[in-house]
Amino acid sequence: MGRRAKVDRAELARLAAAGWSNAELAAHFGVTESGVLQAKRNAGLAKPMMDHRRALPWKVDRAHTQSGPATNLRNLSAMAQGGAVPPAKANTAVRWARRLVDGGLDIDYDPAAGFVERPVAGASHIAAVLAGALAEPGEEPSEIG
Repeated sequence: MGRRAKVDRAELARLAAAGWSNAELAAHFGVTESGVLQAKRNAGLAKPMMDHRRALPWKVDRAHTQSGPATNLRNLSAMAQGGAVPPAKANTAVRWARRLVDGGLDIDYDPAAGFVERPVAGASHIAAVLAGALAEPGEEPSEIG
């Protein structure tokens, strides 16, 4: 078994701040890119990952993860968590969600069929996700619909 490569945290922080890519850092330290990501997490240099489980509460089949509804829900979730979403993508996601809410529709997921639009029955999932995306940071989302 080989010796573990040592990644100096101070040097890693300095080079990452200077804009070095993970590939460049991996080559510099003699580790894999995965090793660089692990070192960044251990050093507190990695951005926290967003959690989209509230917007996408279903076990989504791989074939549907890049569909329009899944992408729009992730973008709305990122907006709700203060993430940077390009304006065009944010606009697309908000317009899509507003179309559903204004039409009395909600989004649901079926592993065989993918995402499906259906009439709202009870609490609207899409209205809650949209409200979270449009709320000011630190503000409780208000009901939309």
